[in-house]
Amino acid sequence: MDILLIGGLWLDASAWDRVVPELESLGHRPVAVALPGQGDGTPSAMLDDQVAAVLAAVDAAPGRPLVVGHSAACTLAWLAADARPDAVAGVVLVGGFPWDDGKPYADLFEITDGVMPFPGWGPFEGPDSADLDEATRATLAAAAVPVPEGVARGVVRLRDERRFDVPVTVVCPEFSPAQAREWIDAGDVPELARATHLDLVDLDSGHWPMFTRPVELARLLSEASVSV
Repeated sequence: MDILLIGGLWLDASAWDRVVPELESLGHRPVAVALPGQGDGTPSAMLDDQVAAVLAAVDAAPGRPLVVGHSAACTLAWLAADARPDAVAGVVLVGGFPWDDGKPYADLFEITDGVMPFPGWGPFEGPDSADLDEATRATLAAAAVPVPEGVARGVVRLRDERRFDVPVTVVCPEFSPAQAREWIDAGDVPELARATHLDLVDLDSGHWPMFTRPVELARLLSEASVSV
């Protein structure tokens, strides 16, 4: 299956370098999607530019792809399901959930000179980063790409309710499937509360399993591709 991989905040397409060969060995055709403003030298990129890049990857796939979003990019994956409900085979959300209509995409940290820099590891102490050794932390921080303000503060727009019929798998790394179910049932994730095909799967890792558990993550993505 064609599997599109979308990295979260501060990550460029190389974040998936350890996952891509694992998926290939399992018989899939993975594509790490390059997002405007995250590694291509366009700090003026807008959220709509990133959505367009994801949709272009969906449209270019020879079959109906599985769209994988990590962290904040779970919303990008969900926007693809909204814009292409008949063309997307399924959505996998890794370590995050999609925002609902009208919410800012990722207005989470301070904006400086038109971008949202990586804030350091302080906000991510605990389960998020517990499996990252010091060398990996240093490498990730050094490679982090400041996110353009137009992306971080872009407003999510959802239009097609057929998105709720697209199969969704939530990979739960730093939180458990039971916690995810509790949040969904409590109304904290209204988009997933309306999903008609929802699976919650566990992954023993922190927030960045593409770096610390690439083999296990690839296996879960492969399993999700079978269920769609």
